[in-house]
Amino acid sequence: MLTLIKNVECYSPSPQGTVDILIANNAVAHTAPNISMHSPSLNIIDGSNLIALPGLVDSLVHISGGGGEGGFHTRTPQMSLTDASLHGVTTVIGALGTDATTRTLPDLVAKTKGLNIEGISAYCYTGSYHLPARTITGNVTDDLVLIDCMIGVGEVAIADHRAAEPTVQALAEVAAQARTGGMISGKAGIVYIHTGDGERQLSVLHDVVDSTDIPASQFYPTHINRNQSLLDAGIAWTQKGGVIDMTTSTNEQFIEEGEIPAAEAVAYCLDKGVPTSCLSMSSDGNASLPVFDDNGQLVGLEVGKVGSLFDAFKALVLKHNVSLENAISVVSSTPAKRLKLHRKGKIDVGCDADIVLCDRETLDIVHVIAKGRQLVQHGRALVKGTFE
Repeated sequence: MLTLIKNVECYSPSPQGTVDILIANNAVAHTAPNISMHSPSLNIIDGSNLIALPGLVDSLVHISGGGGEGGFHTRTPQMSLTDASLHGVTTVIGALGTDATTRTLPDLVAKTKGLNIEGISAYCYTGSYHLPARTITGNVTDDLVLIDCMIGVGEVAIADHRAAEPTVQALAEVAAQARTGGMISGKAGIVYIHTGDGERQLSVLHDVVDSTDIPASQFYPTHINRNQSLLDAGIAWTQKGGVIDMTTSTNEQFIEEGEIPAAEAVAYCLDKGVPTSCLSMSSDGNASLPVFDDNGQLVGLEVGKVGSLFDAFKALVLKHNVSLENAISVVSSTPAKRLKLHRKGKIDVGCDADIVLCDRETLDIVHVIAKGRQLVQHGRALVKGTFE
């Protein structure tokens, strides 16, 4: 399969100028001005007035569904292929959340494998909110070493009334197991952290790093834009070398209660001098967005959208005047690097051909290519999931 994108303004994420991009099978084969090639099997895409950026890497999606905080009828649906592809997301990392009883790791792995077959790149975490971590093999290290698609553990919950209130020792132990599994298997082995709005904030992570040899880079805390206090605590965390992640799925009540829109939170961090290597955004797609009253009782429930990630990317550039290079880093390059997905997050020779082509002015998505296959053409899905 050969595809040639002609005359496109390329960001890798740094600006590369106007070039042609040759794709062979699932990888970028060559980038240069005026590539000349003739073949009856060549698919040519006109990139005039478009920009090319790496496919988005979404580090937290409940691909097999989530929720359930309001009873069995409130379990959220699984993610469909076009939930991601139509919005430029070409790589997802799946996770369990609150419910690890009716939602299981074998089902998560099966959904991960299914998405890979359908056309995007999918990985997943072992474990869930609670510690000790649920696993498939009986051990976090073994899961990461023996199960190809598992790249870390999460999302482990802290500072949340639904969390198991993990101790420093318990969190250090699971981080050490994940780190060992990552070293053996060549994976990230990170511990992805669900951060609630409790007063303890990130204190248990600081305690682990300060009292053990485990580095801050072993943890990947998300939901840091819940409120201004937590955001400032997150900036302090980056000063230890840690990364912080903003959640793009939200609703009006969350914003009214003090949540900061993800793009605004990232822009704030950049203004405070936080490097893009320590910043990312994720959708928390297909998670439930529960609304609790002052007594911790559930009073409302909505569903997170994978598409909110690209919306936040556009807001970074068009509303907050963040450079394209920095905005791309936050939604693609930084999560790819932190998760050790070495073929993701950039448009370069030998990298996976995950490319989003957008209108130069509006940033609206025109075409999406994942693993060298065109999934979206002129904003419409060419490829759909098996049951879509």
